[in-house]
Formats: sequence, C-alpha cells, structure tokens
Amino acid sequence: MSTHVDAELVNMMSAVFAAHRERYEPGHGLDELWGQLSELGLVRLTGSEESGGSGAGWPEAAELLRAAAWHGVSAPLAEHDLLACWLLETAVLPVDDSRRTTCVLDDGSARGVPWASAAERLVIVWHDGASYRVDDVPADSVSINSGENGAGEPRDEVRVDTAGLTGTPVPDNVIRQWHLRAALVRAIQVCAVLDRILESSVAHAIERTQFGRPLAKFQAVQNLVADIAAEAALARAATDGALAEALRSDWGSPNLEFLVAVARSCAGHAASVVVRNAHQVHGAIGTTREHRLHEFTKPALSWRSEYGSVQHWDDKLTDFATAAGAEGLWALTTATADRQ
Repeated sequence: MSTHVDAELVNMMSAVFAAHRERYEPGHGLDELWGQLSELGLVRLTGSEESGGSGAGWPEAAELLRAAAWHGVSAPLAEHDLLACWLLETAVLPVDDSRRTTCVLDDGSARGVPWASAAERLVIVWHDGASYRVDDVPADSVSINSGENGAGEPRDEVRVDTAGLTGTPVPDNVIRQWHLRAALVRAIQVCAVLDRILESSVAHAIERTQFGRPLAKFQAVQNLVADIAAEAALARAATDGALAEALRSDWGSPNLEFLVAVARSCAGHAASVVVRNAHQVHGAIGTTREHRLHEFTKPALSWRSEYGSVQHWDDKLTDFATAAGAEGLWALTTATADRQ
C-alpha cells in the first residue's frame, strides 16, 4: 500500500490547525474545531464511505495527526476515527456523527480513558469470561470522573455496569489489533512534536545571541541540538517502519508487535533526550508560559506513557529478544527491513 499523501491535502490540514491555534488557546474551541473538521470530511477520515466516512487510509490519518500535533492542537481525532469508529465498523455496529472514544474495561472500570469527558458516546470493550464484547453507549449512561494528563488533555476514570450491556462478541485478534493501533497512534504523535521541538530549538539557537554571537556558534549548544535531531530521526524511522509494515500486511504481520514495540521504545526514550536538551537550549524563556515550547514538550512526555509505558515496551523488546535467542536475534531485527 502506498504511503504517499497528496500535498494539497497535507497543506489544507496544516492550515486548518494553524488557523485554529491562532484563534484559540490550547484546550479551547474543541466543538468549533470538530465542526470544521467534520465539514471537511476529516473527522472520520478512514471510515468507509458506506458508513459515512471519507474512505481514506492510515497515511492520510497519520498526516492529520502530525498536523494537529505540530500546531499544538489537541482533539480526539485518533480516538474517534482510528480506534472507536473502526472498532464499531469491525463489529458491524452502526456509526453516527457522535464524537466517540474507546473504553477498555478491567473489572468494570478503566482509568486514564482519553477524552471520555468530551465524548458523546463511548465504545465499551470488556471480556465476559469467554470472549471480548463491544457496545456503543451514550456517555451520560456511565460514570465518568474527569482527569487529565500532563499536557492538560482529558484522561478520565470510567465505571460501567456491564450487567446492563449485551454487546457484540469480537475475536481476540480484533482487540489485539486495537491495542497495536492505539500504541502506534501515540508513536506518530510523539514523533510529530519531537520534530516541532527540533525546529524550535534550531530557530532559537540561530536567533538568540550570547556574548556577542548566536547560540548556534557554541559547540555545547551544537551538541545538544545534534542529539535532538538524532533522537527525533531515530524515533521517526522506527515509527514509519512499523506503520509501513502494518499497511503492507493489513495489520496481520507476525512481526508487527515487535516493530510497534521498537517504535514505542525509541519514541519514549527519544522524548527524554529531546525534552531535556530543548529546555537547555531555550534556557529560562523555554520554561515560561508565554513561550510555546511547553505545548510540545508536555505532550511528548505524556503521550509516550499512554497505551503502554516506556518500561512496558522495553519489557516487550526484552521478551522478543530472549525468545529469539542469540541465533535468532539477527533474523528478528532484519526480517522486515529486507522486505522494504
């Protein structure tokens, strides 16, 4: 499957988010943004045309996520389209225009559910002891305790009485794919803000003078920026590789979980280096509320811990390496690269 996206579409996406950010402060204007994106066919970008979607694919959706993250705009784009509505379509359940997110229950509750308090309906996932079930319920029919992540986005606690739900059974592999999709979404978003942080750091180093010359002329600053660029590039390459394999195999590759783990591990560790170095490059001004750096460093640190912490994905890689053994490790790390 081609990953090429029309340049005019990418530019249009960027323009929408840039205009929104000029009009609203972070965390405001979601309803207005959602209405505009809906009119442009971007809210359900990957939904089938038969169900009211735009019929696009993951390459377009990834560009939409990158554009939003690049401009510091938060919205449940992935949670609605790539996760909740995809799950409904997969379960052959109806989809309407309501804003959605997904809630995966553990003993009737879930913590840190993205955008639950801003959703109109929740796609509930639970295991009844025999199989996973999926149901689509109004948000006001469940208990939601509002919370937020370090970037100020809704991350809520949800409690549901599943005894009152019937649900539609779905195979285990559907939920496995849901988890991989969710994990890859966050890797894409982290990479986007790391790239934006790199741009900001380069611009600041060139424009800011110290002792009569630009910061970019100091070797220590050059080293900091070089490390930012290297870490961001590594995270982006790993994430692009995982997405390419997902699209090539229609999410069926036996190597996909390993590649997603690589992407999440690289992105997670890169976020630590990039955020630390960027704040050193920007100095005191980078810690102020007026400077936009925090609009990208906070999401980087928050998103890397969602849908699996950095430690979780590092442990996954350790498990893969241990299972492969000394003789199988090279084949594990090169199998996908040989196909690309």
